[in-house]
Amino acid sequence: MSAPGAVIARSRVGGDSGRPGRDRPGIGSIVAQVALGLICAGYTTGASLGWGSPELALFMGDFGLSAAALTAAVSCFLYARAHRGSDRPAWLLFAFSSFMAASGNAVWGWYEVVLRAPVPDSSVADLFFLLFAPPAVVGLLVLAKKPVTRAGWVCLGLDAWLIGGSLLTLSWSLALARTAHFDGESVAQAALSLAYPLLDIVLVSMVLALHFRRSQANRSATNTAIAALALTVLCDALFTSPLLRENYASGQLLDAGWFAGSLLLAYAPWGVRRLPDSTAHARGPWLHSRPVAGSLAALTPYLAAAVCTLGILYNVVEGRRVDRVVVLTGCAVVLALVVRQGIMLLDNIALTHELAQKENHFRSLVQGSSDVIMIAAPTGILRYVSPAAAGVYGREADDLIGSELASLIHPEDLGAVVHEVRRFLAASPADEPTTRIECRFRSGHGGTSRSGDAGSGGAWLNVESTVNRHQGGLIFNSRDVTERVRLQAQLQHNAEHDPLTDLPNRALFTRRVRQALGGRRSSDPGTAVLFIDLDGFKGVNDRLGHQAGDDLLVQAARRLQESVRAGDTAARLGGDEFAALILGDGGREQDARETQVQEIADRLRLTLSRPYRVDGGNEVRVAASIGVAFAEPGMEAGDLLRNADLAMYRAKAAGKDRVELYAPQMQAEVVRRTELAARLRTALDDGEFALLHQPVVDLATGRISAVSAQARWRSTQGILFTPAEYLRVTDDGERTAELGRWLLEEAVEQAAERAGIGHRAPVSIRLSARRLLDRSLPLGSVESLLTRHGLPSGSLIIELADSDARTSLDELEQRLVTLRRLGVRIALDGFGSGHVAIDALRRLPVDILKLDRGLVEGVVESARLRKITRGVLRIAGELGLQTVAEGVDVPEQVLALRAMGCSHAQGMAFAGPLDEYRLRRALVRDEYPLPGAVAVRAGNRPPIRSNTETPVPPT
Repeated sequence: MSAPGAVIARSRVGGDSGRPGRDRPGIGSIVAQVALGLICAGYTTGASLGWGSPELALFMGDFGLSAAALTAAVSCFLYARAHRGSDRPAWLLFAFSSFMAASGNAVWGWYEVVLRAPVPDSSVADLFFLLFAPPAVVGLLVLAKKPVTRAGWVCLGLDAWLIGGSLLTLSWSLALARTAHFDGESVAQAALSLAYPLLDIVLVSMVLALHFRRSQANRSATNTAIAALALTVLCDALFTSPLLRENYASGQLLDAGWFAGSLLLAYAPWGVRRLPDSTAHARGPWLHSRPVAGSLAALTPYLAAAVCTLGILYNVVEGRRVDRVVVLTGCAVVLALVVRQGIMLLDNIALTHELAQKENHFRSLVQGSSDVIMIAAPTGILRYVSPAAAGVYGREADDLIGSELASLIHPEDLGAVVHEVRRFLAASPADEPTTRIECRFRSGHGGTSRSGDAGSGGAWLNVESTVNRHQGGLIFNSRDVTERVRLQAQLQHNAEHDPLTDLPNRALFTRRVRQALGGRRSSDPGTAVLFIDLDGFKGVNDRLGHQAGDDLLVQAARRLQESVRAGDTAARLGGDEFAALILGDGGREQDARETQVQEIADRLRLTLSRPYRVDGGNEVRVAASIGVAFAEPGMEAGDLLRNADLAMYRAKAAGKDRVELYAPQMQAEVVRRTELAARLRTALDDGEFALLHQPVVDLATGRISAVSAQARWRSTQGILFTPAEYLRVTDDGERTAELGRWLLEEAVEQAAERAGIGHRAPVSIRLSARRLLDRSLPLGSVESLLTRHGLPSGSLIIELADSDARTSLDELEQRLVTLRRLGVRIALDGFGSGHVAIDALRRLPVDILKLDRGLVEGVVESARLRKITRGVLRIAGELGLQTVAEGVDVPEQVLALRAMGCSHAQGMAFAGPLDEYRLRRALVRDEYPLPGAVAVRAGNRPPIRSNTETPVPPT
C-alpha cells in the first residue's frame, strides 16, 4: 500500500476515535435522562400499587397529570422565547397544546378531588382535551421538512390520508361503529365520543407521515417530541377502547403513559443534543441514505392499504354487514393510493430524465475540463483519471489508472503531502470540507522542470490540487501551476533585488544581516557590514547623463560582486550606495579577523576607484568612501547597519576615498548633532541669536570702511556657536531661510540706527546664490526694508557666496542687477576657492571682490600663493573692483597684502566680531593702527568705483 493509501486507511479506522464525545450527549443530558426515568418509574410504581389510598390516587391521577402537562407547556414556552430559530412556532404550539392538556386534567381533578363528584359526560374538560390535538398537529407540520414541489405537497397530503383512512377503517371496524350506534346517547354525546378517537387518528397519521420527512435541524429534539406525542396518542387510543373506558378510574396505570409523555415533551427541547444547521446539512445525505428509513418511507402507502384491507376482512370474517363508512373509507384509500402511485411514476420519469441530463452534463464538464480529476481508492490506487491528463501531464488517463498516487509525486514533496492528507482526514468534514495541496507531479513531457530535476519518466510539473472526501477515498481536482510558480519566483526575485544591478536590495540585505546575527553564525567573530558610497558619481551623472551613470553603477556592482566571497552578500541600497555583508568564519582571532576585513575594504576601495568606461568609451573616475562596522554579541541588525552608515559618513567627512572603522564616539557625535539641530529649531523663537559685526579696515588709512554682519547663537546652556557649527547640523531649509531673513532685517535695522547718529559705515551680509534664487528673499521685501528703516543708498552690501555648477548665472545676473538698482552693492565672496569664480566674475555685476581665506593664510610663507594673490588683485584692479581680504589675523599678512595692492581687510589683526556697544566705540574712534609706515603706491590702489561707475561713499 502506498503512503497516501496507508494514511487514508488509518484515518478511516481511527477517525471516530480522534473526536471523542463529539456525537455523545453531555454529562448534564445523561443526568437529566436518569432523573426523568426515575420520576416516571416512581409514578408508574405508585399507579401500579394504587398510591396507598383512593384520595392520593385521585390527586395524582388528576393534578399530577396536570402538573406534568403544565411543566411541558412552560418548558416549550421558555425554549421558544430563548431561541429565535425557524422551529420557534412549533414549540409555541406544543406549549399551547400541553397547556390545554393541563387545563383539562385540572378541571377533571376539580370535579373528582375538590367537589368529590363524578365528572359530567360533557364538561369544560372535554373542550380542553379536544383542543390538545390541533396545535400539536400544526406544530408537527412546522417541524416537517417542507416539500419543494407541488407534487411533494400532494404526496404529503395523500400519505397523511392513507395513514388516517386506514386507521379510521380499522378503528371503525373494531370499536367506533359500536360507539356511533350506542343506544341512549344524544347526538352531542356520540359526536364527543367520536371526536377523541378521530383526533387521535389524525395526530397518529401526522406523526407517522412526518416521521420520514422531519427536518435535520434539531433532529434529536424532534424525535423526542414525536415520541412524546406518540405515547400520549397511544394512551388516548387505549382510553377510547370501550373495554378500558368502562373500567377506568383516575390514578391507574394508564395515567403513567400520559405522565411520561408530558415529561418527555418537557425534556425534548433542552435535554437532547441539537446539531447546528451546518452540521445537519453536512450529515444530511448520510442520514437520508440509510436503507431502513428509506424502505419504511417507500412502504408507507402499501402498509396503509394493508391496514384498510384488514379492517374490511375483519367485518367479513365476523360475518357482519359491511358498513358504508368502511366501504367509503376503503375506496378513498385505494383511490389515494392509485393517485399517489401515478404521481410518483410521473415524478420518477421526470427525475430519471433529469438525472440522465445531469449525468451527461457533468460527464461533458469532466471530460472537457482543463483540470485533471482523479479519484484515489483508500489503498492509494487511482481508480479514475479524467481525459485532461493527456494534455496536462502528457500521459494518457488509461496509463495512470491503476498506478499508485505516491509513485507520481516528487519524493521531496511526498512527506508534506502525506502530512496534509493525514491532517485533513482527521478534521471534521463540517469544519473542513476541502483542502489544497501543492506538489510536484511527474509528467510525461520531455525536458526538465523549473528546478531542473527531471526524473526518468519526464519533467516535474508544479500541480495544485483541491482535495475532497469520496467514499473513504479522495478526489483530486488538479491543475498545472508551473507557470504561476515560475512567475511568483520571478516576482519574489524582483521584490528582493535591485532592477538595475540585480544585486540584493535593502530589504533582502537587512534580512540576511538579521539571519547572520541570529542564526548559528551569531557566535562567530568577525561578521562585518561594509557601507560603500561612490564619491563623484553625481558629477558623472550631471555631466554625462543618467545612461552613463547607470552604466557606471552596473560596472561597480559587478566589481563588488566579484570582490566578495561566495557566502558573503553584496547589495545595492539605492542611488550610489552599496553594501557588503562579510560573514565571520569562527576560525580566527578577533584582531586578525578585523585586520582581514579592513584589508578587504581597502582592496574593494581600490577596485571601485579604477577608471570606468561608460557611454561609448568615455573614461571616468570615482572614489569610494567605505564604512566598516563589526557585529557584537546581542547586537540587532538595525544597530549594525546604522554603525556602518555612520562610519561611511565619517569617511566622507574626513576627505572621501578612504575606509573608516566604526567607533562608539561616532554615535555620540550623531546624538550631539541631533540634539543641537533640535535646539536650533526653536532658537530663533526663543531669542537666542545675537548679531555681531566685524570691521572692514581700509589698508591705506586704517579707517573703518564697512562692517560685516555675522550671527552668533548663544544657547540656553551658555554655549556660543559659530555659523559653521550650527549651520552644519541643520538640514531644515525653511529654518535656514528664516535665519537669513532675520539676519538681513536685524542688520539693516541696526545700520539705520547707527546712520541716524552719524555712523554711516555700510553693512555687508553674506547670502548664498541658491538663497537669492529660491524666492525666499523677494526683491520687494529688500526695497521695503530699506525704505522702512531709511537706510541710505549704498549702505547695504550683499556678499554673494560661491555658487555651484547648477546655479543659473542668467537668473542670478538678473536678480543682482535688480538689487543694484535699489542701491545695493554686490561683493563676490570667497574668490579663489570655487570652480565657477572666474565665470561668475565675468558674468555677474560685482562691486567688491573678497579674497578667500585659503589665499590669505599662506600669503606670507608661500611665494607661489603670493604670486597667485598678486595676480588676482591685479585682475580686480583692472576691472575697477574694490578688494577685501578676509581672515587677516597677523600684521605680516597686512603688510604683504597692502604691498600687493589689496585695499581693504578684515580679521583679528584689527578686531574680531563686536557687539553693538563695542562697534559704536570703534566707529567713534574710526581708526585702527596699521603695521609699518610704508605708503601704498597710488598706482596699486584701485579707484573706489564699481565697474558700473556707482558712486562709493568716502571711507
